[in-house]
Amino acid sequence: MGRSRRTLPEELLLLALDPATGTTAQPQSLDLGLAGAQLVELALAGRIAPDGDRIAVVVPRPTGDPTLDCALELLRRRGAPVRAVHWIGGPRLGLRQTYLSHLERCGMVHAVAGQMCGVLPTTRYQATDTEISREIRARLDSAIRTGVPPDPRTAALAALAHAVGLGKHLYPGNEGRSSRSRLRDLIRHDPMGGLVAHAVMDVQNGVAAQPRRSSAPAGRQGPADGRGAPEPARGVPAQPRRGSMARAVAH
Repeated sequence: MGRSRRTLPEELLLLALDPATGTTAQPQSLDLGLAGAQLVELALAGRIAPDGDRIAVVVPRPTGDPTLDCALELLRRRGAPVRAVHWIGGPRLGLRQTYLSHLERCGMVHAVAGQMCGVLPTTRYQATDTEISREIRARLDSAIRTGVPPDPRTAALAALAHAVGLGKHLYPGNEGRSSRSRLRDLIRHDPMGGLVAHAVMDVQNGVAAQPRRSSAPAGRQGPADGRGAPEPARGVPAQPRRGSMARAVAH
């Protein structure tokens, strides 16, 4: 896989970066989304494929991307297909920082040191090439406004953006309500992206231990307004969260 094209985890992270504050929106769910975005990117590269609600390695050959290849090797070592919800819900400490550091090395963001409460050191990340972020956003906007089925990469990005709750960040307020609804609806245009997005939402809703049904009901995809974690399936009560699934690394 050449490095001329940005990967889905990189694009998802750039979407989540707030240009005004240098922080990432939805940091805890974003960590889950980055793990899911790796799965979609590996699927687009032909290395893995969905097997029901599980992920199977079909070509273990490295992609050339060190972070993706680490995930691919971990999947390969499992020896058998793994449920997407279990993979995404596993420990992923440091994944967001890994991608932020990569984007900094590529010159797409730069780190700004600061302090919280005048004592605790913090690091914020500002986008240095706003054209890239605008191009990513324009792909989502076009898919939302035109109603034309997007390409698999854009469809997966939309599904992940909805799953981690970026709708309210990208399309805020009452005026963005219809755009958030259409963002949610784009989840149906890519099977792998949809599988991973539902797994991200399942982890957030605490239903990782329950096997997914083969087809998700229409109400399964979460709220259109993007507030809080997406809703569980109708008739399946959300279980209490068992603490943060991933630690915020950079704010």
